[in-house]
Amino acid sequence: MKRRAGDWPLVLPLALFFAVFVFAPLGLLGVVSLYSDTTLTTFGVVQYVKFLTDGFNLGVLGQTLWLGLLATVLALAIGYPLAYIYMVAPAAIQRVLMLVIVLPLLTSAVVRTFAWVVILGRQGIVNGLLAAIGLIDAPVRLLYTPWAVVVALAQIQLPLMVLPVITALGNIDPNLRHASHALGAGRWRTFFAITLPLSAPGLLAGCLLVYAGSVSAFVTQTLVGGGQLMLMPQYMFQQAIQANNYPFAAAVGIILLAAVLAIVIVVNMVTRKAQGMVYG
Repeated sequence: MKRRAGDWPLVLPLALFFAVFVFAPLGLLGVVSLYSDTTLTTFGVVQYVKFLTDGFNLGVLGQTLWLGLLATVLALAIGYPLAYIYMVAPAAIQRVLMLVIVLPLLTSAVVRTFAWVVILGRQGIVNGLLAAIGLIDAPVRLLYTPWAVVVALAQIQLPLMVLPVITALGNIDPNLRHASHALGAGRWRTFFAITLPLSAPGLLAGCLLVYAGSVSAFVTQTLVGGGQLMLMPQYMFQQAIQANNYPFAAAVGIILLAAVLAIVIVVNMVTRKAQGMVYG
């Protein structure tokens, strides 16, 4: 579609905002990462070579990406059924469900993270419940474990999964499901043949949002992980604030950003090819 000349003044404020608050900081981060020493005097790719040739650094990156994947899968396992229930529920129930879905977004991530610290602590709700029903004699270690981080991340990022899926499900023509039933397909076959494929765009958007948010969630990773897990955001903070090595911390940030962008691009390419095979 051809754009009119009068449309550009409407675009310029948003473009200026992105240039000042997104691209300029990223550019500055990239420049700092190219310094070879902490005094910021000589340029080079020393920081990237240092990261990519060290097994510990690659392990931190791999663990971060893996935990993000686990959190995304858990959020998907909870979020898609919740979105589907929302779509088939009566209007009164939909209002209650939407309040439940959106309410976490109105609360600070720090508050929600501290709630998980209370829930999973040695004297927390889960340990208290397990002791009350006689399953344990002493508190078990739930907090400061990888699975605690995964569960907390999945719950905190859950609205970012549910809302795009609800939008995608709402855009599906109900007549398609009715036609499927009329042709003899059962509820499950209709779901896998009609509903699930047509909701794939919302599913993909939700997964990418949750994944990107999970791998960069410094507060949740630090508080629920308790410093027992070394992940990329905490590693970057440690190098910048504690070690005062800003070039290496900047390189860590750029590498994490590049890794996430690469995953997003690959997933988009695979999804488009899959959709082309299905609908082509």
